[in-house]
Amino acid sequence: MLLLALDTATDGVAVALHDGERVLAATRAGTARSHNEVLVPTVAAVLAEAGRERTDVTDVAVGVGPGPYTGLRVGLVTARTLALAWGARVHGVCSLDAIAAQAVAAGLSGEFLVATDARRREVHTARYVADGHGVRRTAGPDVVAPADVHPDVPVVGAGTRLHPDLLGGVREPFDVDGAALAQLVVDALAGRGTWELLPPEPLYLRRPDATEPGARKRVTA
Repeated sequence: MLLLALDTATDGVAVALHDGERVLAATRAGTARSHNEVLVPTVAAVLAEAGRERTDVTDVAVGVGPGPYTGLRVGLVTARTLALAWGARVHGVCSLDAIAAQAVAAGLSGEFLVATDARRREVHTARYVADGHGVRRTAGPDVVAPADVHPDVPVVGAGTRLHPDLLGGVREPFDVDGAALAQLVVDALAGRGTWELLPPEPLYLRRPDATEPGARKRVTA
């Protein structure tokens, strides 16, 4: 196995390469408005750092969100295109699951929330529990106003940085780490853990701003 993992659901892009045993290379690059410009060069840089060729890739994993429309679309289209061109399998992962996995790896346990920036003064949220049976999502993902979260458990994610007074203070991890995303998929494919792999389709929790025009109104004298 050689798995390429990428995510564009949060600020910047996260990319990693995993050989089924360990992470060979991983990085984050760009900003919230540069996904399209930096994603493919970052994929090339990660492959070069690991000393592997694109034709070696057997699997592509991609964060399916939830996230802002344009950034999320860039990641999904790129992942599906690369998988098709390279003859690789493609797997989707809820991006909030990857952040939850990072939080647990950093020592968080019990129930907690992940909250990321959904723009328009809203956050994407999901609830998790980490116990002796592993880590699993118990609610969400949803898009809500920060004031409607009313957290009764710890909250991690970029939402805490934007709304610390409403979400209980600033708490890392903030954004998706490519290495964590890759490890999650490797474990799921090997039957380890409790994570669910998804189709490579975007988790849009609300409609995009651009919509098709409706029928023209009749003009009368």
